[in-house]
Amino acid sequence: MKKFAVRNLLSQRGQGMTEYIIIVALIAVAAIGVYQAFGKVVRGQTSVAAAALSGSATTTGRAAANTGATESGNEAKNARSLKNFDDNSVK
Repeated sequence: MKKFAVRNLLSQRGQGMTEYIIIVALIAVAAIGVYQAFGKVVRGQTSVAAAALSGSATTTGRAAANTGATESGNEAKNARSLKNFDDNSVK
C-alpha cells in the first residue's frame, strides 16, 4: 500500500509539471500574438524608456511609438476574412 501511495504522489507531481508547461506555452503563444499585432508600438515605447533612463531625448522613440500605433489602428480597421487574411494590401 505504501508503494502505491509513493507512486501516486510522483505521478501527480509529473501531472502538475505538465500542466505548468502547457500554461507557459499558452502564455508564450499569446505574447507572440500581441507582439505581432503591436510590435512597432512596443519597440517604440521600449526605446522611449531606454532613452529616458539614459538621460537622452525621447523624441525619436515617441515618434516611432506614435507611428506604430497609427499603423496598428489602421490595420485593425481593415476588413479581414479567410480569403484575404494574409494579404497586406487590404484597405
